[in-house]
Amino acid sequence: MNYTITLTDAQDRALRNEARDPQEWIEHMVTIKCKKAMERIVKSEVNRITDEGGTLSGTKDDIVMNAPLVLAADRGEDPAFDLL
Repeated sequence: MNYTITLTDAQDRALRNEARDPQEWIEHMVTIKCKKAMERIVKSEVNRITDEGGTLSGTKDDIVMNAPLVLAADRGEDPAFDLL
């Protein structure tokens, strides 16, 4: 999946003041956010399925892809701002 963002010149300059390589920094921050979200989803699914007496199989990716999630947009929330 690819995402694109647009920054003003001033935003870019400010980011370059904070990060040596803005592209690398952005990718790292998003990757860390995704990893943490996946860990929460997997933990929740392991608890839910074992509480129901079920068994789990597959990779973490499989568990996340098969989890009965209600996405943030569908909940009317934007937890992405929690990063701030």
